[in-house]
Amino acid sequence: MPKQKLPKEKNWYVIHTYSGYEDAVAQNLRQRIESLGMEDKIFNVIVPKEKKIKIKSGKRRVIEEKIYPGYVLVEMVVTDDSWYVVRNTPNVTGFVGAGTTPVPVSKDEIDNLMKRIGAEEPQYKIEVKIGDLIRIVDGPFRDFDGKVSEIDEERGKVKVLINMFGRDTPVELDSLQIKKV
Repeated sequence: MPKQKLPKEKNWYVIHTYSGYEDAVAQNLRQRIESLGMEDKIFNVIVPKEKKIKIKSGKRRVIEEKIYPGYVLVEMVVTDDSWYVVRNTPNVTGFVGAGTTPVPVSKDEIDNLMKRIGAEEPQYKIEVKIGDLIRIVDGPFRDFDGKVSEIDEERGKVKVLINMFGRDTPVELDSLQIKKV
């Protein structure tokens, strides 16, 4: 069987792991790189995460959420040995690519991902969607029921239609002021 042609330059590759084991895989892989002396072929291991604001039981919390659950990024030069080290790390199910040849991730995709990972401002995590019925729990419209008509993830705001004087009236609320019915 002819040997596959592998690129000899440094690239980012995606490896698939069992979901929930991303951090363990990254840790194991870093240890294997060090103990097997592969620092000259495998340079970086990242579990892509971003900060988000999640609103649970009326409180805002900043959480770190995996961008791609079940995947880990590895910056490496693919050789038979480096491929073997990564592929045989516990809980790694394989490289993302066609057949057994890993496909590098484009530079643009990596740059965009690095911006997302490095972003200091967390995103609002709003747990309602358009059309959901909600109850207002705070502010001048407290105890009114309404229907979500718009969601502004950037600002953490929700536009709700509430029935006042026999007609639907749009009201903009902070996502903390509502709860799903």
